[in-house]
Amino acid sequence: MRVILIDDEEELVSTLAERLSFRGIDADWVTNGDEALKQLDEASYDIAIVDVKMPGISGIQLKRMMAAKCPEMRFIFVTGHGSEEDFKEGSEEAGGEGFYLVKPVEIEDLVNKFDEILKATGAES
Repeated sequence: MRVILIDDEEELVSTLAERLSFRGIDADWVTNGDEALKQLDEASYDIAIVDVKMPGISGIQLKRMMAAKCPEMRFIFVTGHGSEEDFKEGSEEAGGEGFYLVKPVEIEDLVNKFDEILKATGAES
């Protein structure tokens, strides 16, 4: 499995990417939407972990652009703002993925979301 983490908090995404690599998950990270779109030209990913609120391109906008380039990619949104209900409303607008985590993101919760996505899509880990 290959994932990309997109969040304007560099320490968060670099640390999560490192912790995922310790678990054998290939993880790249970038700190904004423009970098994420460029990265998609260089590599393919199974899952994108996207911050909902970032300067420039929002996570919801970025999801639409990334999904247009890579329709098979799945998304997990992370947010430090709002509640589960706020997120559900936003996720419907973004295609109803329904996969989200609230910051601070715990590595076990993130790995569990990967498992949920794999089960939902019928893929194997």
